[in-house]
Amino acid sequence: MRSTETTIRWIDPVGHDDFSGDIEDLLNDVKRDSTTVETVSLDRGPHHVEYHYYESLVLTDVLHLVKEAENDGVDATVIGCFYDLGLEEAREVSDSMPVMGPAQATTHLASTMGDTFSVVVGRRKWIPQMRATIERYGFGDRLASFRPVDLGVLDFQADPECTRERLTEAARAAIEEDHAEVVILGCTAEYGFHETLQDELGVPVLDAVTAPFKFAELQAELAELGWTHSKIGGYESPRLEEMEAWGIDEDYPTRGVWND
Repeated sequence: MRSTETTIRWIDPVGHDDFSGDIEDLLNDVKRDSTTVETVSLDRGPHHVEYHYYESLVLTDVLHLVKEAENDGVDATVIGCFYDLGLEEAREVSDSMPVMGPAQATTHLASTMGDTFSVVVGRRKWIPQMRATIERYGFGDRLASFRPVDLGVLDFQADPECTRERLTEAARAAIEEDHAEVVILGCTAEYGFHETLQDELGVPVLDAVTAPFKFAELQAELAELGWTHSKIGGYESPRLEEMEAWGIDEDYPTRGVWND
């Protein structure tokens, strides 16, 4: 029997909580009445993950936050980075709690809304990794283009009017020149703009915060049917007895997540 209450925890994989209040407000606006929203960020580390090195620095803490969420009885989590940072690793450490990432959620949804989609990103630096991720998900032939707007993660909310103008220009070019039928905003820091763009451009514009959250709500419901990530292949969990024998919990700051 399906439970009446669902808790979704949003994990912001950066060492600040500057966006957490905005994201929590946004998610509370779109959530189901029976869903509780929780947002957490890291206690340390870089303030964005635009570089592979920064991703490597935060990965351990992100994975332990995922396991901590499962130990706390959270129904599903979202790792809030369009690189889908640590998504496969997170599904390893989670026994059964669904974990979702923005790129996987938005591209899967876009594939149901149009034949092609474009992704509006901040910088060219991001494109190779995001392209490889989208191709791995099987949507390389649906990807019309990437459109960079020359803004870093921390720039998007600094001057909203400038951001809105650049996003609109890039999205319009994607539609008119690249023949995209759906536009994806390819960074969680691009929150707060999709409705304005959608109204102006007349195509679905997928927000990288709202989309994975709504996907996670569905995943939490499906998990009650036993439909969550399979544990017999790529998402097989690490062996607890092995980690105990090696002293993993003592050697790394695991927040005690393997002791519950």
